Amino acid sequence: MKKFVYALLLVAMLLAMTGCAQQAATPKAQKVVYLINGALGDNAFYDSGKAGIDNIAKQYGVETRTIECNFDAGKYEPALQAAVDYADVIFVISYGFEDQLKAMADKYPTKIFVNIDTVVENTGKTITSVDYIEEESAYLAGVVAGMATLDTSIPNVNADKVIGVVGGDVDPVVSAFVYAYMNGAKSVDPDIQVITKSLGGAWDDSSKAKQAALQIYDQKADVVFQVASAAGIGVLQAAKERSLYAIGVDTNQNDLEPGFVIASDVKNVGKSIETVFATIENGTYKPGQVIEDGLKSGGVDIALDAKVQVLPQTIIDKVKSIRQDIIDGKLTIERYGGQDVWK
Repeated sequence: MKKFVYALLLVAMLLAMTGCAQQAATPKAQKVVYLINGALGDNAFYDSGKAGIDNIAKQYGVETRTIECNFDAGKYEPALQAAVDYADVIFVISYGFEDQLKAMADKYPTKIFVNIDTVVENTGKTITSVDYIEEESAYLAGVVAGMATLDTSIPNVNADKVIGVVGGDVDPVVSAFVYAYMNGAKSVDPDIQVITKSLGGAWDDSSKAKQAALQIYDQKADVVFQVASAAGIGVLQAAKERSLYAIGVDTNQNDLEPGFVIASDVKNVGKSIETVFATIENGTYKPGQVIEDGLKSGGVDIALDAKVQVLPQTIIDKVKSIRQDIIDGKLTIERYGGQDVWK
């Protein structure tokens, strides 16, 4: 009888231990932080990420917080500490505090860190990075601008082959946009002139961006591409003021100034966040990987739809054809390699 009782107790203990082991092997994220170096309200990059965070909160029932650093370097490290104190998973846009992120990830190896838009590798190799192939969509933006500046049937387009771009800074990501934009335009006509202006890090100064765009338009440019986050809204406003054209960035901005934004280069941060979080939930997530997110995966794209359509259907059809060639591997877009695009 005693042996029978002992056997029952042993079975119960083994079952309990097995249950604990299974539970420990497949932990579910309960809290998620979206930590950004900038601020929400840009109608672009940061807001796209927030939309993804909101979607995973609805779909999975997790608690979420967004921490905005407002480009204040003094907030970066405290914000990281607050994130790890609260969350199981941290999606982070770490421009300006990559070293602090590496140190924090090494200090807290059980936390899941997903870095967005750049590649950051810590000693423990636990940070996963989403690296966008922005050259693919920016090339298409250049094709749009190049074809538009040659088409004088479009209202107010002049006979000069001039387009422009306003960047938030001269960092590698913005430079990659500019480089591919130039290549796309020159694939249409090598004689197209591309005027470049940088805001020198003034990512939230829409007045400065507007002034830069107006200067480009006054040099006979027909189209200006904005790669300047919240500041870039000023470029769209300048397009309307001059009755000319702009290309938006990160989200579909075509209807922000209807009739004056002819395309948008979309970087789908929210979709990337949702895709990575799904792997965390289903147990297939692998720390330390670099995820290349381009046209084929939906990480970037070109948006041509608009309430007020300015582009002729011939341009739309041509751009869509080139887009499909990139997805199908028939056309390979050159990646940025450090060239000086700000001459």
